[in-house]
Amino acid sequence: MSNIDYSDLDGRALQLFLAVLEKGSVTEAANELGVTQSAVSHQLDKLRRIVRDPLFVKSGRGIVATAHARALGEQARALLDAMRDFARGAEFDPATTRLSLRIAANDLQRELLLPHLFQRLEDELASVELRVLPSDVPTTEMLREDRCDLLISPFPPEGIDILQKRLLTDRYVCFFDPRIREAPRTFEDYIGARHVTVVYPDKERLRFDKELDAAGIRRDVAIAVPGFSGVPAFLRGTDRLATLPSLLKGSLMQEFATTPVPLEAAAEQGERDLVMFMAWHRRYQNDPAHCWLRVQTEQTAAEIARSTS
Repeated sequence: MSNIDYSDLDGRALQLFLAVLEKGSVTEAANELGVTQSAVSHQLDKLRRIVRDPLFVKSGRGIVATAHARALGEQARALLDAMRDFARGAEFDPATTRLSLRIAANDLQRELLLPHLFQRLEDELASVELRVLPSDVPTTEMLREDRCDLLISPFPPEGIDILQKRLLTDRYVCFFDPRIREAPRTFEDYIGARHVTVVYPDKERLRFDKELDAAGIRRDVAIAVPGFSGVPAFLRGTDRLATLPSLLKGSLMQEFATTPVPLEAAAEQGERDLVMFMAWHRRYQNDPAHCWLRVQTEQTAAEIARSTS
């Protein structure tokens, strides 16, 4: 028995076959599709070899389809429909989609952005589950090895297969409890106060603190907590100060007042722009669900920036 290679079957041959089947004429099929009669005949010969059937036979001055050709008509239409779906690419409808997401972020991003983002996703999607992973010092492997769908960090990893986009820009400000004290107005007021700050478990410090140290400015740090969520309890009801990103005013630090850091060095050091990025692997660049997720993340960040400006 001869070897018939079905992989030689293609959409153009199916289109020509259906045109001849519907018109009952090679000439009319060729005219409708804008090709030559020889092109139609060539494709029909190819199909005859694949399906092992003459498909069309002469009848008087015209041609008629064989019984097998008529039976193949519906299959040919179904195959062409499947090809069109294949070429159309992935589709995404939030109202009918159930997503399970993994987002890598450290405590600032978790406090500032992710609760609002999750609420937005929950309002739009049929179902959503979110697993928040610590990003620590972000690496390209987190994205290359598909450990997370999206990474949010001020220091995104770099690589030719890693894409990133800026979400928002912030600055450090001084937080205080207005029920207990007034805002520090001078350098002496600020330096003379006791301070609450963040020192991560790996001993990594806030950029503001490191840059002030580099400038030779020493503060009286009374309390260091391992994350931003620990600051309010040590600031509330005291005259202490905490110098943190200003956007926390809209969430974690909303009960406290803020004032610019009263340091000349702050304009050159700690008050420089604090930038937050999202990063993802190139494999998801054109995925419609991931594109939608990135848009939602951008819009959430923009709303947070507007609400605290």
